[in-house]
Amino acid sequence: MSLVGKKAPIFDAPAVVNGTEIVDSFSLEQFIGKKEVMFFFYPKDFTYVCPTEILAFQEKLAEFEKRGVAVVGASTDTQEVHLAWLTTPKNKGGIEGVTYPLVADVAKTIAYNYGVLSGDWSYSEENELTYEGAGVAFRGTFFIDKEGIVRHETINDLPLGRNIDEMIRIVDAWHHVQEYGEVCPANWEEGKDAMKPDPEGVASYLATH
Repeated sequence: MSLVGKKAPIFDAPAVVNGTEIVDSFSLEQFIGKKEVMFFFYPKDFTYVCPTEILAFQEKLAEFEKRGVAVVGASTDTQEVHLAWLTTPKNKGGIEGVTYPLVADVAKTIAYNYGVLSGDWSYSEENELTYEGAGVAFRGTFFIDKEGIVRHETINDLPLGRNIDEMIRIVDAWHHVQEYGEVCPANWEEGKDAMKPDPEGVASYLATH
C-alpha cells in the first residue's frame, strides 16, 4: 500500500554520516519541523547501478540543500560495510566523497515498513519460517515534508536506476503548490505555468497550452 499522505514510518538505526563517522542512533525525526527529506533505498553496497545513483544524489546535493531538503540513503548492508564503501575511491568501485547519511537497515525492518523489501517470509511444508526473494531493498524514493508526511513515492525494480532531476522537480512542484495554492500539470517544471485547482483554472490552462 502507498504511504503517500501518511506519516513516514519511524525508525532508529545505525548510519554513516559525513562519509566517515558511524553513529549508533539515526532517525528522520531529527528533521521534523526543520527540513523536508528525500529518503531513498538502494539494493546493496559494492554493486553496479547503486553507486551511479548515490553519486548522482551527491552531485545534486547542493540543489536539494538550497531547497531545504535533506538527502538520506539506506540499504540492508551494515554500517561497517557502508563505511568501507564510502572510504573506497571511485576508481576502485567506491563512493568516496559522499557526505549525506547512509542508514544501515540490517534487520530489514525499515525497508519492510516502507514497502520496498524484495521478497517476503513464508512457511515451508515443514512449518519452518523461510524467506523467499533477494532480501534487499527495491529502489524506493520517498519525499517527506516537514511534518513527517510522505508527499511522493516511487519504487523501481532492482535493475532500474532513478532520474535524480525528477526528484528535484518533485520538490519544486511541492513548494509551488504550498506557496501559490496552484496545482502542477503534466511535465511541469520550475518557471512554467501551473493552474488554479478549479474548472475555470483548468479550462484556461488547457486553452493556452
